[in-house]
Amino acid sequence: MTGRAESAASLPSCASRAGKAGGSPQRIGAMMLRYWYLLRSSWPRLLDLVYWPTVQMVTWGFLQYYIANNAGFFARAGGTFIGAVLLWDILFRGQLGFSISFLEEMWSRNIGNLMMSPLRPIELIAALMVMSMVRLLVGAVPVTFLAIGFFGFNLYGLGLALVAFFCNLMLTSWAIGIFVSGLILRNGMGAENLAWSIMFLFMPLTCVYYPVTTLPIWLQPVAWVLPPTYVFEGMRALLIQKVFRGDLMLDALALNVVLFAAGLFGFLKLLQSARRHGSLMQTGE
Repeated sequence: MTGRAESAASLPSCASRAGKAGGSPQRIGAMMLRYWYLLRSSWPRLLDLVYWPTVQMVTWGFLQYYIANNAGFFARAGGTFIGAVLLWDILFRGQLGFSISFLEEMWSRNIGNLMMSPLRPIELIAALMVMSMVRLLVGAVPVTFLAIGFFGFNLYGLGLALVAFFCNLMLTSWAIGIFVSGLILRNGMGAENLAWSIMFLFMPLTCVYYPVTTLPIWLQPVAWVLPPTYVFEGMRALLIQKVFRGDLMLDALALNVVLFAAGLFGFLKLLQSARRHGSLMQTGE
């Protein structure tokens, strides 16, 4: 263990380079190409991107059909379930796409090589963010058209509001993905399950399928601390009341800036800790 720690300590300090301004588009592009080649060369990876969003959309879509035909309120609130499913998938798949690309390096035991290269942590994070977007688009765009064909729900009909929803959800997913990657880097593959499960811990509190007022009074302030809560409340206001709540989107953006900065800070600190304890050279359980 001591040998590993000494080896890791001898690696150039990527974290120390993080403070330097700017980044190399070539290095970011090289990492993006690496992840893209991994993705396009594996049909199971591509299938997985489309499979789960499709299953969720169809399942919840038929549930909404049933409720709409049997309850007056839900008939007025048509599209809220499918809209919530699609927006939740942006949040979940954005974080998962980021984490999966990072896990590719852990699975292949390549993270030590990257840390010895001129690649800066900020450049690695930028490449992972872009790849999470690519993975999300591959999986989500076909499902939005299926939603139109099966249920007549057009997500793009939300107009510019969709841009605000999308940007806020992606910022949240990246912030959480960055921090989770740091935890995996520091604690090894024993922390891998966090990449798959952490978003589901937030699901009840972000009020994906119901308004915040459904929660107990003492739990509502906790929900309002989470940026996605504002997005889902804004989605319901737009679909039910036909009102775009710009104030909710600005509040979500402010919280996302804080959350993203905290996630980035946490990643860099965990990277420093991983170097000190030799975790960069020991990526097992």
